[in-house]
Amino acid sequence: MKNFAQIVFIFLFAFSNTFAQQEKGIIGVNNWLNNWTEFKPNTQDYGEPTQILTGKIALDKKLIKRHVYLLVGDVFVTNNAVLTIEPGTVILADYKSKASLTITKGSGIIAAGTETDPIVFTSNKTVKRAGDWGGIIILGDAATNKFGNGSVASFYSQLNPADYIYTNYGGEDVNSNSGLLQYVRIEYAGNRIKNSEYFNGLLLAGVGKETVLEHIMVSYSAGNSFEIWGGNLRLNQVVSYKSNNNDFKINYGAQCELANSLAIRSPYISSSAGPKCLMVSSYNKKEEIDFTKKLTAVSAKNLTLLNSSESLKEDIKMGLVNEAVFVGESASLDMNKSVISGFNPAVIFDSKIVINQHNLERIKFTDMYFNNCNGNIFVENNSNNEDLENWYGNHAFFNVYSKGPDAETFIDVASSKRPDYRLRINKIIASNEVDSDLRDN
Repeated sequence: MKNFAQIVFIFLFAFSNTFAQQEKGIIGVNNWLNNWTEFKPNTQDYGEPTQILTGKIALDKKLIKRHVYLLVGDVFVTNNAVLTIEPGTVILADYKSKASLTITKGSGIIAAGTETDPIVFTSNKTVKRAGDWGGIIILGDAATNKFGNGSVASFYSQLNPADYIYTNYGGEDVNSNSGLLQYVRIEYAGNRIKNSEYFNGLLLAGVGKETVLEHIMVSYSAGNSFEIWGGNLRLNQVVSYKSNNNDFKINYGAQCELANSLAIRSPYISSSAGPKCLMVSSYNKKEEIDFTKKLTAVSAKNLTLLNSSESLKEDIKMGLVNEAVFVGESASLDMNKSVISGFNPAVIFDSKIVINQHNLERIKFTDMYFNNCNGNIFVENNSNNEDLENWYGNHAFFNVYSKGPDAETFIDVASSKRPDYRLRINKIIASNEVDSDLRDN
């Protein structure tokens, strides 16, 4: 009986510790990155195209796995049509025509891949580069905080005037349904439009809450991986990998839940514009928006935001590493049980944000794990963060701090085939003492 009790105790101890490691950052009993993700997409041979997609799709259309499709030019799904894509289908986007796919307001996409048979959008170049093609745009009928409705017309370099109607988004239907993206990879998107403007891997504008968005991986985007303008939506188990620009940019009154998701940054391929993992704003210009409408509010839970520097201290000195999270004026962020590892610093508030009770209550960081960051939370252009450290370092928020190397912090970051970015078992130490930064004394 005594031996049995000991066995039960050991089992319960091991069981509790297994799930303790799941508390912060991306979670799952198993590694949900397995099978459907690809961390070396340039090594994949997707075959030659056998079908062409171009112009407007005004009737329901189905893409099937046995064909490889070539997306040519700016393709619009219009007239309330639904584009359905079978699991395992490959869509090659034409480099020369800077192809893009737009799901117009009222139309839909059903891209339902599976864990073992994901749907892939990628460049048709032999040697692929970030920005080879445009990207995917989904336009919905949910609200933004802009005056009137919005337009994405500026993304298209050769848009026929009669087609401007297809670029509008926004409305009043919070529950609008633009379809489903599940087990989908988007690779090498983000074509430059003009100057410093780019397509995004996936732009969601005015997308409503009945749209399903989960298990989506955007890799090597020259623009933002995921950009969200308004709407009311949830992204679950999505991945941004080595984007040149921001991983998640959320703006224009979006009511957004971002859950159990991953962003991996490389300081060696980021643009010079200071991209972040998560950028939360309510506007770009105040005159654009109606302050009687909802401002941006983001709930971010169980995120892992990781900068993969070979030498973090040297990369910081060279100006290659930025903050992980930027919070703009009038935006709200509730970030919980997430990991921020290897940034300079972890979080920056817009310089216009006044540090007072009201603002601190709408920008929340609880149960966080700040690892190996050059400082934690600052106001832009202000090196004195004592008030913020005192607030967020309070025991009531359960935030912890560490200086662990990636190989010891995460289960397996070295594998290019099956990496595992969950925290190691028993890695989190129950300490909420604010850590020193990486600056030279």
